[in-house]
Amino acid sequence: MFLVLSMILFLLPPYSGAENGDEFCPPTRCSPDGPEIRYPFRLKTQPLFCGQEGFELSCSDNKTLLHLPFSGDYYVQEIGYHFGSITIVDVQETACTIQSLLAPNLRNSRFDVSYLNLEDTIFNCTDRINTSSYYDVVGPISCLSYDRNFVYVMSSYKYSDEILTLNCRKYKTVESSRYLTSADASRGTSTNPAIEIGWKPHKECDKCEGSGDYCGFNTTSNSVMCCKHDNPKFCFNYDRHHADSPIQKIVLSIAVSIGGSTLLALVILIVYKSWKSENEKEAQLKVDKFLEDYKTLNPARYSYSDIKKITGKFKQRLGQGGYGSVFKGKFSNGIPVAVKMLEHSKENGEEFINEVATIGRIHHFNIVRLLGFCSEGTRRALIYEFMPNGSLEKFLFSRGNESAQRPLSWEKLQNIAIGIARGVEYLHQGCNQRILHFDIKPHNILLDHNFRPKISDFGLAKLCSKEQSVITMTAARGTAGYIAPELFSRNFGDVSYKSDVFSYGMMLLEMVGCRKNIDLTIENQSQIYFPEWIFNKLSQGKELHLEFVEDEDEEIAKKLAIVGLWCIQWNPIERPSMPKVLQMLEGDLQSLEMPPKPFVSSNVEIGAN
Repeated sequence: MFLVLSMILFLLPPYSGAENGDEFCPPTRCSPDGPEIRYPFRLKTQPLFCGQEGFELSCSDNKTLLHLPFSGDYYVQEIGYHFGSITIVDVQETACTIQSLLAPNLRNSRFDVSYLNLEDTIFNCTDRINTSSYYDVVGPISCLSYDRNFVYVMSSYKYSDEILTLNCRKYKTVESSRYLTSADASRGTSTNPAIEIGWKPHKECDKCEGSGDYCGFNTTSNSVMCCKHDNPKFCFNYDRHHADSPIQKIVLSIAVSIGGSTLLALVILIVYKSWKSENEKEAQLKVDKFLEDYKTLNPARYSYSDIKKITGKFKQRLGQGGYGSVFKGKFSNGIPVAVKMLEHSKENGEEFINEVATIGRIHHFNIVRLLGFCSEGTRRALIYEFMPNGSLEKFLFSRGNESAQRPLSWEKLQNIAIGIARGVEYLHQGCNQRILHFDIKPHNILLDHNFRPKISDFGLAKLCSKEQSVITMTAARGTAGYIAPELFSRNFGDVSYKSDVFSYGMMLLEMVGCRKNIDLTIENQSQIYFPEWIFNKLSQGKELHLEFVEDEDEEIAKKLAIVGLWCIQWNPIERPSMPKVLQMLEGDLQSLEMPPKPFVSSNVEIGAN
């Protein structure tokens, strides 16, 4: 019976999937002056058949947003549908669009960098080049990079060693058949011009739209279809040129219903016979049910044999924790990844489900991207984008390679603090459901090639409604030293998104002190609580005299410390929300008020003057 239904499905012409005209997708915009959004692009809130995979856009503050894997988020300023071009600029004001686009490359997206000469070379220079003196060498593209250096695209066969004497270093040589151009300077900034990238447009869409109809995409047959403007349910594929009949729609609906039920029953039967114990059976049922519900998620599912290929049989271990180990891997296209093996996962698969449920569907510049997962029996793995600079923790607490200067500059630390705050704000305010992380700490903050932070490890996360102000918890969750007091006792207040604010504040103070707030390795326990020491210094108007703090950095250190002290107030009501935290971090020190003392005094001494 199932085989017959499958044959019917194969022979029938595909149906658009639109149940009524309201569900179809006419052109739209994020703002009146924003670019028109139509096939092959679609908003993520629109049905899948409105556009092709890889061309999803979203609206943020009336701006059109494009996410490119391994590159980041970009504001879309113009879309040229006829020639297949899109003009973008990095959402990070301090970022360099050229650098973020080309550093990881675009091989994992539908786009290519338009107009790039064969073997053009990107140079990173500490000083600005007089482009008029090197007109034949330095191209029209330049921008100010994340680390405040100047980035130039130069012709590889024309530049001379003289360029290298101008405090420049080679950053990347790009092999392509086109040459890079910037868009009109008015579309970006003087230090970060907008960049044009391209895609291959579908010629048949011009004919369809020229007739006043809409182009769409049939996800079943992977082909472009044209739907009539006056009857959006009437669609045909260009490769078949057949229209759906009412009888075919009825047969298709019945076939899908019976076929889906039959397939689900077969899957359950196969899984049931393969389980060896009652505990494994319950865990796998829970995980498989979850995966069935979320089978349309972007992350791809891999087999365990795929995981072994990706990691080279687990050859290079990046780190290890209570959850298991993380290994470096590589996709077949050369993209580096990090693979987390949940070796000590709870029997009910809670960490695995939390990770996929929370970050499997969200995309934000300051949240690590989940690219895939594996679940075979008790073997579970998560595949993330690779972060070359590892965790923030190693830059704060590692004293093995002490040098004459702080590992991260204070300006960079401030940018990292702001990036983390934006990520937490997105979890609390930017998703359909509020996501509480419950484990914000330096170990779970990963840094990309430009030291831009991304929040990771959502194994303890909890989803809740934005209208839900109080969260019910059966037990405290998190890491000692970062757990909000209300998670231990409701006498301190109710559990809410303010619990993440507390953890963020404790981490912020560790960034200021470049040391753990609570250091259990110190024998004299009267010297281990750094937050109280720094509160006493600030409340008395004294200089901090922290390690590696120059006079020009004192203001940044004080600002980060004051914001951290506001965040760790024991009463959750007195803690600021993440939007308020961002406002304080991006403002000046003089506008900040000193917070009340967040703890009971214990006459702490740190050992600093």
